[in-house]
Amino acid sequence: MTVPVYLFTGFLESGKTTLIKETLLDAGFNTGERTLLLACEEGLVEYDDDFLTKTNTALVTVDNEAAMSYEFLKKCDSLIEPDRVMIEFNGTWNLNSFMDVEYPFDWLLVQILSTVDASTFAMYLGNMRSMIYDQLVHSETIIFNRCDETTKKLYLRNNIKAINKGAQLIYETRDGQIVDLKDDELPFDIHAEVIAIEDDDYGLWYMDALEHPRKYEGKRIQLKGKVIATHVDGIPQAFVFGRYAMVCCADDTSLIGLLCHYEHALDLIPKDWVCVTARLAVEYDEEYQGDAPVLYVESLSEAQPLEDELVYFN
Repeated sequence: MTVPVYLFTGFLESGKTTLIKETLLDAGFNTGERTLLLACEEGLVEYDDDFLTKTNTALVTVDNEAAMSYEFLKKCDSLIEPDRVMIEFNGTWNLNSFMDVEYPFDWLLVQILSTVDASTFAMYLGNMRSMIYDQLVHSETIIFNRCDETTKKLYLRNNIKAINKGAQLIYETRDGQIVDLKDDELPFDIHAEVIAIEDDDYGLWYMDALEHPRKYEGKRIQLKGKVIATHVDGIPQAFVFGRYAMVCCADDTSLIGLLCHYEHALDLIPKDWVCVTARLAVEYDEEYQGDAPVLYVESLSEAQPLEDELVYFN
């Protein structure tokens, strides 16, 4: 029998314990199965005996990062014989290293969920960017909790999407209500005849277009970026356009790019800066495994390089 493993990541006091408790108390999720809970850190919220009994959960506390080995996991499996496993990972430990640890034969990692305190995210990003990257880069679902009316949801979303494009993002208020992004929060007019994207807003627009391509379908877009490549395999008269965003440090960047159809693509010079006005279409992308925005260039002109070429999401 396969034993599903749920991995919870995030910094201390980001809400991991609360999320795990709510999940195990959900009658739609927990129907009496035996749960092994590996708690790798201790926050303000605790797992009391009544909760553990009610949810049929065996709690094992792990204080040492080195202890999270195959031998230890196998021992836990033999002693507890769980139907499922939940791991509350320590926010200061190296998640990439743990991802390489072998699981017992019948264990299967089925989901990685992360919690982030929206009120402290900017501080962590400024001081511990590489640690944030390590905790969130593998996540399938990221929950921003403690949101309020001052929370800059676009700032949160786009900094995450720069390192983990596939993650589903959820925004929760302090009382657990889920809130969504609104078009009027965007720093550009999506109803304009030509949607002009300022240099500082490139990343915000790109991520919104990637997540909601149909919103921009058929609209004209004007923006500045680099010619990344003048040849695209299997697609004649096309080039790759974009800019680079910092992932975890200035030496680690990720392309924030778009496919552009342009009849004079072969005349372009890689690394040149250009300003394009284009009509946006939505087409299926094999690599992305879904619909993606594509530009059909109407006009193109040379542009001056930016003083700071990296994309930021603030």
